[in-house]
Amino acid sequence: MRASVVYSVGALISITLSAYSAPLVYASDPRDQVELKTAYRRPSEIPHPDENRYTPEREKLGKTLFFDPRLSVSGFISCGTCHNPAFAWGDGLPRAIGHGMKTLGRRTPTILNLAWAPSLFWDGRADTLEDQALGPIQAPGEMNMPIGDLLARIKSLPEYGPLFELAYPGEGVSQKTIAKAISVYERTVVSGVSPFDQYIAGNERALTASQKRGFALFNGKANCAACHSSWRFTDDSFHDIGVPGEDLGRGAFLEIEELNYAFKTPTLRNVDRRAPFMHDGSEATLMSVIELYDAGGRVRRPTLSDEIKKLGLTSSEKQDLVEFLKALTSVDDPVMVPAAPR
Repeated sequence: MRASVVYSVGALISITLSAYSAPLVYASDPRDQVELKTAYRRPSEIPHPDENRYTPEREKLGKTLFFDPRLSVSGFISCGTCHNPAFAWGDGLPRAIGHGMKTLGRRTPTILNLAWAPSLFWDGRADTLEDQALGPIQAPGEMNMPIGDLLARIKSLPEYGPLFELAYPGEGVSQKTIAKAISVYERTVVSGVSPFDQYIAGNERALTASQKRGFALFNGKANCAACHSSWRFTDDSFHDIGVPGEDLGRGAFLEIEELNYAFKTPTLRNVDRRAPFMHDGSEATLMSVIELYDAGGRVRRPTLSDEIKKLGLTSSEKQDLVEFLKALTSVDDPVMVPAAPR
């Protein structure tokens, strides 16, 4: 069960959206303008589950664990190695690099705005951040750290003890408290206010003419909003969009043939900082992604989503879409990596 709100997004961003009052011009009908504002307006606070409420002490512990490479068996890989704030909380690689410098099968997804996500991983195999947190740590191909070894290593570092006691009094160092602390920190990883947010709030000058045309295309001819909906620009669902390859994605996890080749819709927030794209990193640029959609996918197969059709976009329309996507990027404060406990 989720708590309604417990931590202010406003504390993470510096621009007050309510300062803008000029009307939108994208939709001619005032009722359409209201609907668009509602559909894309940022929430004011971050939700945390009742069983793992936010506290500053939990965020501090979670951040410390997130950036500590000693959570991997090699002592070289932390959660922040793949989820690097410098790459919009990805790693900038086509596919992730794991234990032993081996290339993994999928690209690292961003952790931006996951406090609102109902499922995690490209195939949705985790229902909560608490369920997800220890998966990469234990996975042989990723951080390769057995839970027993992880607990022993953390307990061997005296400075961790007080951090756990402050965050989870009386619970101690355990598999559960490690997962909960990392999850609290990950929920605070929220993209800041972008030019698009300013535009939605009423500042007409926040977007260029090209970006406004791109927004219209996004919600119209290009059909992007069919899947990239809400303020996070994702429906949190799974679709086969015609990316070549043998990875069955959601279908393999659920063993449902109709869901073969379906992968989770990623957020588009700060997307121009996260190249390459798709679950396998097969599209190098935003323009190539738009080309894929314009062609109706790279491959045709029975599981292809009904939303994937040839679009007939012009070159100028494609460029307007790229420009609009750039307007979803925020300039966020640098992330300070905490000192590792001894």
